[in-house]
Amino acid sequence: MDPSIHGGAPVFTDASRPLYEVKANLFKGLAHPLRVRVLEVLAAAPDVETPVSELLDATGLEASHLSQHLAVLRNYRLVTAERRGNQVSYRLAYPQVADLLRVARALLGEILQTTERQLVEQAGLPDIPLRSASPASTGPAGRP
Repeated sequence: MDPSIHGGAPVFTDASRPLYEVKANLFKGLAHPLRVRVLEVLAAAPDVETPVSELLDATGLEASHLSQHLAVLRNYRLVTAERRGNQVSYRLAYPQVADLLRVARALLGEILQTTERQLVEQAGLPDIPLRSASPASTGPAGRP
C-alpha cells in the first residue's frame, strides 16, 4: 500500500536507509496536486493556524477528500493540527516547507520560461516543405 495515497507512515526513522531514499520518500508526501495546493494555502499565512473550513473554501474539495490529504500531510510531518472545541486548524510543521514551495515555484518558472523561449524560437524557424509521396517513392530515400 502506497503511503502517499493511503496515509500510511512514511519511512523517516530507518537509519539504515540512504538519505536520498528518505528524501525521495518525503517527496511522495508532496506528490499530489491537491496536497501541494493545501500546503500553498497554509504557506500564504505561515504564522496563522488555518481552520479546515477555510481549507475547504480555498481548495473546493469535499470534506472527506480534504481529510484524506491532510492525513497524508500529517503522516509525512509536513503539517500539524490543533483542535479547539469542534474546530480543527492546520499550519505548516516547519517554515522550510514554505521555502521548498517557493523554490519549486521558481524552478518551475525557469523551466517554463525556457520552454516558452524554445517555442518562440521554433515558431520563427522557416517551414520545412513536405515531400509529396508518389506511389513509386514510398520507402526510405525514395526506394520502393
